[in-house]
Amino acid sequence: MKSEIGKYLRGAWWCLWVAVVPVGAQQVRKLSLTEAIEIAKRDSYAAQVARYSFLGQYWNYRSYRAELLPSLNLSGGVMNFDRSIVEARDPDTGRISYVDNNSLSNDLTLSVDQNIPFLGGTLSLQSSLSRLDQFNYDLQTYNTVPLILNYTQPIRAYNALKWRKKTAPLQYENAQRAYLETMQDITINVTNLFFTVLSAQENYRQSVADYEDRKHLFEIAKKRLDLGTTTKSEVLQMELSLLNAKMSVNSTSLTLRTQLFSLFSYLRIVDYGDIELLPPYYMPEIEMNAEQVLDKAWTGSSHSIEQQLNLLESQRALAEAKANRGLQVEFRGRLGLSQSANELPAAYRRLKDYETVGLTMTIPIYDWGMGRGKVRMAKTDVEITKTQIEQANIEFAHDVRTKVLQFNNQAEQCKTSLRAQDIAAERYDIMKKRFENGSVTVTELNTAQEEFESAQHQYISQLQQFWTDYYGIQKLTLYDFIRKENIGVNFNDLVN
Repeated sequence: MKSEIGKYLRGAWWCLWVAVVPVGAQQVRKLSLTEAIEIAKRDSYAAQVARYSFLGQYWNYRSYRAELLPSLNLSGGVMNFDRSIVEARDPDTGRISYVDNNSLSNDLTLSVDQNIPFLGGTLSLQSSLSRLDQFNYDLQTYNTVPLILNYTQPIRAYNALKWRKKTAPLQYENAQRAYLETMQDITINVTNLFFTVLSAQENYRQSVADYEDRKHLFEIAKKRLDLGTTTKSEVLQMELSLLNAKMSVNSTSLTLRTQLFSLFSYLRIVDYGDIELLPPYYMPEIEMNAEQVLDKAWTGSSHSIEQQLNLLESQRALAEAKANRGLQVEFRGRLGLSQSANELPAAYRRLKDYETVGLTMTIPIYDWGMGRGKVRMAKTDVEITKTQIEQANIEFAHDVRTKVLQFNNQAEQCKTSLRAQDIAAERYDIMKKRFENGSVTVTELNTAQEEFESAQHQYISQLQQFWTDYYGIQKLTLYDFIRKENIGVNFNDLVN
């Protein structure tokens, strides 16, 4: 037969709400750990920050995708008025003179531009129109370029878009995994807050029960003193124990209210006076294999992608250092049609060929070894990054295996601590009855009580550790071992 205190522990978690819920409350809302986690993932400030952080990465990825597509652009200068004295040279004599200039110019260019990621060049299809009004001569001049094909191609230059094509998809995938891992961090935070409340809740409930026990036992001790079966010292010791129990009720009540505020503030729930927490006594029967968990961690977590990005970044810096060293060449070519006339219709008739082709070069003669030094530094950084990645992978694998070992051991720890709690509860119940019969001292009773309270705390602590370990592994792998499925969200809904 189970002890009275053992049964009290199982079924009376809600007793503390007598102190915090109005007597007239109609219905108590129950909140499980799973429900608290879902609320936090949806409403907490940490979840909001995670969403906005992901959206920033999403739009960064969208901008990269836009760079691969053609863009339509309109540019030009409008209402550029110029009234000044300008220098003019006679084409026959070479004589320089200064004349009045009173003009207004307008120009527009419509272009379709396309980046070429593989080559690093830019291809543009353009159409432009300009008008020059010279007021001193009452003259209007139109210059048109109805169609022109323009291509710019750096040679041996650093191709930023080519490298971004390698890194941007990985960065976006990493942002998705980082968001899911942040949700798991929220899960772990809620779990710790939830169990902190449960611990404070049990402390308060037990302090109330202890206070009632002490009042009852103090009355018995006084009667025994009158009968001469106990000493004044033991009565005073029992009275002191009663006073300590009363102070404990006040202290644990304040602690409970503080922890409740911390939990529901995190969940952003304002009205929580009628909410009762449901302890997660259920523990799934899971035995994890370290190597299988590690495989899921390699493929599911952000760790592997972060290491790839670190290596790509060092290789990108090396490519840039090599490209910026030595001869720099850029090819420019334009092919199209153009015309100039005093009237707009005439500016589109009898179009003339428009072709320009050329190379621009920059040749550093001597840079005191700066270019070579930058290349060597970049090569060194690549080797350092490879070494760091190797060490990071070793530490990651060790961390995963350690966490699996701890989790597999934790279930047995919970069972052991639960059994210890039952034994301590039964022993305390026996010691109370023996004290009532006068066969044990106050000191022995207090010792049994301390053992019982320690066993209670130990069980809640072990249960908290079980779920914290589980969600920690879930974060490393982004895999739900209870449902046996990958963890994910609909990122399209998140963006929209």
